Amino acid sequence: QVQLVESGGGLVQAGGSLRLSCAASGRTFSSYTMAWFRQAPGKEREFVAQITWSGGTTYYADSVKGRFTISRDNAKNTVYLQMNSLKPEDTAVYYCAATSWARPQAIPKYDYWGQGTQVTVSS
Repeated sequence: QVQLVESGGGLVQAGGSLRLSCAASGRTFSSYTMAWFRQAPGKEREFVAQITWSGGTTYYADSVKGRFTISRDNAKNTVYLQMNSLKPEDTAVYYCAATSWARPQAIPKYDYWGQGTQVTVSS
């Protein structure tokens, strides 16, 4: 069992930066691939970024490639999402999730989810 708690969201101006954190409980954290998703009002939840258990492979949605960086610290049971050059269209609730799959999968393949943290980017 893995419990996930996100933090670091907030209000930022366009062009600014935020770093999200997702703290996990459970001794099996290091065996899971971790991902970030987001959901804007009225829209479906969408994939943002993913990192394999070792941190050796990462995946990004095209919309955030070059601006966002996912990383993890298995010693701290934490995964991060560094978000730079933020745009108003990045406004959403951001969720972290855990899966046993290395590559990005459909949402049902993610076994554990956090409660989400709100990111609002003003223009």
